[in-house]
Amino acid sequence: MVSDFLKYIEYEKRYSKHTLTSYKNDLLQFSAFLENEYQLSFPEQATYPLIRSWVASLAENAIQPKSITRKIASLRSYYGFLNRSAVISKDPTLKLKAPKVKKSLPIYVEEETLTSLLDGELFEDTFEGQRDRLILELLYGTGIRLSELIETKIKHLNPYEQTIKVLGKGNKERLIPMNVTLVERINSYELRKKKEGISNSKDYLIVTNKGEQTYPMFIYRTVKKYLDMVTTVEKRSPHVLRHSFATHLLNKGADLNAIKDLLGHSSLAATQVYTHNSPEKLKEIFKQAHPKS
Repeated sequence: MVSDFLKYIEYEKRYSKHTLTSYKNDLLQFSAFLENEYQLSFPEQATYPLIRSWVASLAENAIQPKSITRKIASLRSYYGFLNRSAVISKDPTLKLKAPKVKKSLPIYVEEETLTSLLDGELFEDTFEGQRDRLILELLYGTGIRLSELIETKIKHLNPYEQTIKVLGKGNKERLIPMNVTLVERINSYELRKKKEGISNSKDYLIVTNKGEQTYPMFIYRTVKKYLDMVTTVEKRSPHVLRHSFATHLLNKGADLNAIKDLLGHSSLAATQVYTHNSPEKLKEIFKQAHPKS
């Protein structure tokens, strides 16, 4: 049943490859625990006490609360799937409690730093240089996720309406506006790609020098390479550019619900974390609204 569940979240829920790998590893680890400790070969037969004992063993082995919480989420998704499929009559994870995890604020790069990077001369006037700049421009200019960038195809772009169509988590589709500069970057990149004879049979927008679809580590290395040149923030990853996109929009007065829709969040709670990262916006509101400001 584990293989059926993994196919379900890959093809129906359209989870990212990274999430698929995490769920698979968590379930394999849990299955091995049941086999070794209780001689139980089928995880769908596990009861709440057995699942609780695995969670306790993780804590005893000094696994971080954040990792335990993710593993519990994997089990909840798996047993929820089994319950909906009528393989089990009762979900054994309903009473399972995740450990408290200290929430950390999203890390972002200052607006001036990113503007100087993207408008600067660090990118070579080659296909590779234009592609690298476009990777950063898309991540910061639209706030799309790493997995969404990799799966973006040329047909998803509408340069006339200046929008990009994204298929996000849960197979949810959303349209994100692009500014004029980003549209021009895409056009220049496509012209250079054709000039150098680089093509991709599946029509992916961002490709390697050989015309192949990119992959997570490729994007990570590209982003880190350029952020290393301009900032010392703790994390220099594609997700930091997504955080920067949301934080800078909020600082400029964008509505929180609009940011939620642009990011593809399922609830406003996930977006509200950015309010803690926007002291400039809070100061502006205070000056405008408070009678003693």
